[in-house]
Formats: sequence, structure tokens, C-alpha cells
Amino acid sequence: MNEEVLLNQLIELAEKLGISVREENMEMEESSSSGGLCRLERKYILILNSRATLKEKNQVMIKALQQFDLTEIYLKPAIRELLEGYQGET
Repeated sequence: MNEEVLLNQLIELAEKLGISVREENMEMEESSSSGGLCRLERKYILILNSRATLKEKNQVMIKALQQFDLTEIYLKPAIRELLEGYQGET
């Protein structure tokens, strides 16, 4: 599955979980963050650095989505396998 298709499917999953996904331009030189999950007033927001690569955005999405119970949500087998097996970059 290509990175763009994967990102779109992960964003769709996040939205099913009630997570707002936003891309923000993080211009600070000292910031090397690709984004992350935060909670604001009992709502989850997943922020993706608009300057990050598709692969980096997918890694942020996967790491964030792994924190939620996905057992009752239908996922394509490839997506479920990714979410259950992903350990991050080594």
C-alpha cells in the first residue's frame, strides 16, 4: 500500500474515533517533531507537521492510533496488522 493511501485510511480511522486531525506548519528550526496526539478540553487532536514526509506522518498516526481500543472497529487486515505490529523506527 502506498504511503498516501495509507495516510488517508489512517485519517479516516482517526475520524471514526472522534479524533480531529490537523496539519500545522511547524517552522521552528529547533523543532524536528513530525507531530503527535494531544487532548484539549476532553477532545483528542492529532497534529501532523505539514513539512513532514508521508512516511513520518504515517508513523505519527500509527503511534497515536495504537493508544485506542480498536477491537470493535472494522479495519482492513493490512491496517490492523500495521497497528498491532508497529514498534516505531529502530
